[in-house]
Amino acid sequence: MTAIPLRSLIVDLDAAKCKLHCAVFDQIDQPIDVLARSWDEWLGWNRRRTTRDDFNRQFIFSMARYRHPSTHWLFGGVFEVVGRRPVPGEGSYDIELRGDLIGAYVKRLVISFKPPGRAVRLNMENYLNHMDVVTVLEQEYAGEPFPGHDRINHSLAELEVAVKQDWHDWRGALQHMKGVYVIHDIETGKPYVGSAYGDTGIWARLSQYVDSLHGGNAGLRELVGQRGPEYARANLRFALLEFWSMRAADEDVLKRESYWKDVLLSRRFGLNRN
Repeated sequence: MTAIPLRSLIVDLDAAKCKLHCAVFDQIDQPIDVLARSWDEWLGWNRRRTTRDDFNRQFIFSMARYRHPSTHWLFGGVFEVVGRRPVPGEGSYDIELRGDLIGAYVKRLVISFKPPGRAVRLNMENYLNHMDVVTVLEQEYAGEPFPGHDRINHSLAELEVAVKQDWHDWRGALQHMKGVYVIHDIETGKPYVGSAYGDTGIWARLSQYVDSLHGGNAGLRELVGQRGPEYARANLRFALLEFWSMRAADEDVLKRESYWKDVLLSRRFGLNRN
């Protein structure tokens, strides 16, 4: 299938007047999460100045990087720079969204692009021929689609976004399900096996991990205390091993939890303490 060049969508925009803003992870937030959850916060990302006057053109063509694949970007709007202050930091640029410049595609247009090196603020005309349209979403992007129960393999940092932004398809798929899960420390390889049963579905249990990072478990509590919350968010990954409807008997869930502890040796070599 022949790629659709981005150039074909922006015939009313002079790329030579644009600075391309390829927003990437800032060690705190993923830009695509920022764009999905808060327009004001996204504006802040585009008003921020480094030690250089990077946004030194009339327009900013903004994009937020996807987690996977990292060559995909969600269009975040064309902004006109209407004021500048020569001081690095937050709010150094005054910007206005130009809705007349493909404004209908904000949070919907997905673009394929591989920036050179680590540069994230680029002269657009030099790279426009390397930018293609991947798709146009029917609705504005509101979070990563639920991948399926057997495809959950996410860090606590990623799951924190799903829980706090209340991604409806995730909540709908998990809140009325029991299950056995494993949490791996990807730096040490140590597993922790747990379960969601009783009146507590997987979504509620997951929310407890997001809130506390350890879910009240002794081994995980010890790890978080030693390594800190940022380590836990980045290095603890959650995956479902088995899952059932809420009709499943709790005793059967607990038996399967014990089985997986034996299989994964999580008591002997992992983070389970019982």
